[in-house]
Amino acid sequence: MPRVLQILNRFNLGGPTHNAAYLTRYMAPEFETMLVGGSQESTEAGSHYITRSMGVEPVILPELQREVAPWRDRSAYRRIKQVIRDFKPDIVHTHAAKAGAVGRMAAADLGVKGIVHTFHGHVFHSYFGPVRTAMYKSIERFLAKRSSRIVAISDRQKEELVDEHRICDPDKVEVIPLGFDLTPFQEDQERKRRLFRHVYGVADDELAIGIVGRLVPIKNHDLFLEVIAKVGARTGRKLRAFIVGDGEARDHLLERTTELGLSLARGPYFNGHPFGHGVNGKPMVPRATVTFTSWIKEVDIVNAGLDIVMLTSLNEGTPVSLIEAQASNKPIVTTDVGGIRNVVLDGRTALLSASGDSDALATDLERLVNDDALRLRLGMGGWDHVRDRFHYTRLVEDTARLYRSLLS
Repeated sequence: MPRVLQILNRFNLGGPTHNAAYLTRYMAPEFETMLVGGSQESTEAGSHYITRSMGVEPVILPELQREVAPWRDRSAYRRIKQVIRDFKPDIVHTHAAKAGAVGRMAAADLGVKGIVHTFHGHVFHSYFGPVRTAMYKSIERFLAKRSSRIVAISDRQKEELVDEHRICDPDKVEVIPLGFDLTPFQEDQERKRRLFRHVYGVADDELAIGIVGRLVPIKNHDLFLEVIAKVGARTGRKLRAFIVGDGEARDHLLERTTELGLSLARGPYFNGHPFGHGVNGKPMVPRATVTFTSWIKEVDIVNAGLDIVMLTSLNEGTPVSLIEAQASNKPIVTTDVGGIRNVVLDGRTALLSASGDSDALATDLERLVNDDALRLRLGMGGWDHVRDRFHYTRLVEDTARLYRSLLS
């Protein structure tokens, strides 16, 4: 039986953890798979509950961390080389930048037959200045030469890697979209909606607008807050905004909320489970225009309670939050960046506007806020669009086909 070693940057919430966990759990009996990776950062929610739910117990490598640190990276490189010597994989499959750099170098130096790397996103714009960006591009071009295949998670991402940033030749890139178990987002939606809106005190005549993701500059939550302030001042509808997630930009965003004259609330923080206390009694969170919920594991409950889902990122690979929103039949307002057009249907499940254009984004949100029929129409198209396209069984079969081609 061929052996596959999956190497992940860190176990945080997001597409890479789901992707690697599904590939570890469901490639048997054709492939024997082992999953290793770094731990999550202190400002991120851990995702080990995802791997445990699939019966996967990954090996944690504390040396493998996101930030560049030469002394620690050398330790991670040596540790991964030892894992490869012990496990003797036929294929090493790395996910995201740091794991991709250290893992591919170790696999190439030890002569592993198949070396695959998945770009879950990239840092080639909106992250760093021109000098550092150029350096990262040079590193990725070097690593691409040591890779058997590069996996892009959308057609748009392949265009960026090949045509815009010239990381590798097109014949080296395989497009394999992410895959998930999306059925929980369709199950028991009315009960989940009542639960979310009770916990956060959302009235029947209020529209709940949410954004889900890490609180980091690349996600551009400042734009989300600006748009909420603009639309709230223009529309006669009652709006409630929910920022679901946490990260390094939290304190700045709390200050920005106050600067914009928006009332804010925080919590409750029950280890990521604010819905475990039932629906009886009073709402558990003070009412406010903007609520910072921190991380919530039950995103299916969040989406059921929302009326509109937004994304304001400067750069994206395949945004999981928009896949989950469509699986929940929620309309989307988003910036048009990265692989978003490969995830949503413009004008059919989402309204798209240029990155950083607060006026256009506010106009799109205001349309959905004021037009109940449009909101319903865009929401109802989501499930049919994502149900099969982003299912984990398709991900597993596409990846198995790639592995077979490398081993043959």
